Amino acid sequence: MNVPRAALAILLAMSLSACKEEAEAPPPVRPVLWVKAEVRTTETLGPFAGSIQPRYSADFSFRLFGRMLARAVDIGAIVREGDELAVLDPSVQTILVRNAEASVASAAAQLANAASEEARQRPLAERNITPQAQFDLVVQNRKTAAANLARAKTSLQRAEDQLSYTRLRADFDGVVTAIYRDAGQVVNPGEKVLTVARPEVREAVIAVPSALADQLVAGATFDTVVELDQTVKMKAAGVRGVDPAADSATRTRTVYYTLTDPPAAFRLGTTVQVTLSKPVSPRIDLPATALLERGGKTQVWIIDPAKNTVALRNVAVVSRSDGSVSVTGVAAGDQVVTVGVHSLTAGQPVKLAGESST
Repeated sequence: MNVPRAALAILLAMSLSACKEEAEAPPPVRPVLWVKAEVRTTETLGPFAGSIQPRYSADFSFRLFGRMLARAVDIGAIVREGDELAVLDPSVQTILVRNAEASVASAAAQLANAASEEARQRPLAERNITPQAQFDLVVQNRKTAAANLARAKTSLQRAEDQLSYTRLRADFDGVVTAIYRDAGQVVNPGEKVLTVARPEVREAVIAVPSALADQLVAGATFDTVVELDQTVKMKAAGVRGVDPAADSATRTRTVYYTLTDPPAAFRLGTTVQVTLSKPVSPRIDLPATALLERGGKTQVWIIDPAKNTVALRNVAVVSRSDGSVSVTGVAAGDQVVTVGVHSLTAGQPVKLAGESST
C-alpha cells in the first residue's frame, strides 16, 4: 500500500509542475502594422483626375438643309482661318444663282430700253412735241426699271450667299476636337458638324465632390498643383469657375482652373492629376483603424521601440473624415499600431511588420 501512495504523490507533483510551466509561458509575439505619428500643418486633397481643355471653342454647323458631300478635316487637324471644313450638295443653290443672274440680265436690259426711250423723248417734250403726261410716263418706266434691276441684284446677292453657305469654313485658327457628322449624311440647319478649339488658352478641368466645390466657391485658398508626370508639373493660377449643379450620375461638380504659361506637354485632351492643399492648424492624423474604443475611453496602442512591446494611451478625437481621424494625446514620432488593435494586450511583445500608409 505504501508503494502506490508514493507513485501517486510523484505523479501529482509532476502534474503541478507542468501546469506551472504552462502558466508561466510568455505571450506570443504578434506582427503588427504601424505608423509613425507626424504633425501636419497642411491638408491635402486628391489627386483628382482631369484633363486639359480649351477655354474657347466653337461648334460649326451649316445654315442650310442638305446632304453633306465631303468633310475635309478629322479630329486633331490644325486649321487656319478661312480653311474649308465641309461641303454640302450645292445643286439647288447653283440653280437659284443662275435664275437670279438671268433676272439681273433681264432687269438691266429693261432699264437700258427705258433709259433710251427717256433720252429720245426728252428733246421732244422740251419742244412740246411730246405731251408732258406721256413724257412723265416714260420717266416713271425708267425709274421702275432701275428699281427692278436693284431688286434683281439683291436677289442675286442672296442666292450667292446661300451658295456660299454650302461650304463650311473656319472663322479662326484652331484645332478640330470633335466630329459629329460624316460625308453622305443629311444635316439640318444649325446641327453640329464639328468643333474647333483655340489652343492658345488652355485650362485644367476636373470633377470634385460637391462639398469641396462649395469650399472653392466660397473662396478658400488652395495651393493647386497640376501634375502630368514626375518631371512635368505646374501650379494653377486659380479657380476660374465652378459648375453650379452636380452631375446626376457621379454627383460631382466640374471645376475650371486657369493655367499660367502651361508647358508644351500640356496639350489639349491630356489627362492630368490635380492635387489641392491648404494650411490647417497643427494636428496628428491617424487611420481610424488605430482607435480602440471601449469602456467609454478612446485609446491607441503605442509601441515601445526599445522593448518592442505595446502600451495603451488615452487620446481625444478632434475630427473624423474618410477613414482618417485627427487626435490629440499622441506626440510626433510615436509609433502607433494601426491594425489588429482588439487582439493585443498591455505589455505584449510585437514584431513590426511594416509601416502602414495614412
